[in-house]
Amino acid sequence: MAFVIGEACIDYMDRSCMEECPVDCIYEGERKLYINPNECIDCGACELACPVEAITVDRKADPEFKEDAKRFFLEILPTRSEPVGNPGGAAKIDVIGVDTEMVSAF
Repeated sequence: MAFVIGEACIDYMDRSCMEECPVDCIYEGERKLYINPNECIDCGACELACPVEAITVDRKADPEFKEDAKRFFLEILPTRSEPVGNPGGAAKIDVIGVDTEMVSAF
């Protein structure tokens, strides 16, 4: 995993990072954005674009949010019948519209 989106993004989804991402690896939940760890190419464009500094490199990220980012893609989220997985770009599946339990609890 190269970059992680943290707590500052909850209920503040500016989406500037999505516009800058060259590989379309940032997916939209209901209240927060998530970077797919398997699709991210570690370019850093998202980190520079974030107006609230919610994005950080994984080795400096809050461990809870680092694990939560993995869960968003690996676990079956509420209202979904299968995990998000690695679809190869957020545009291919549009807005997910649901968050992990951790983010929903905030």
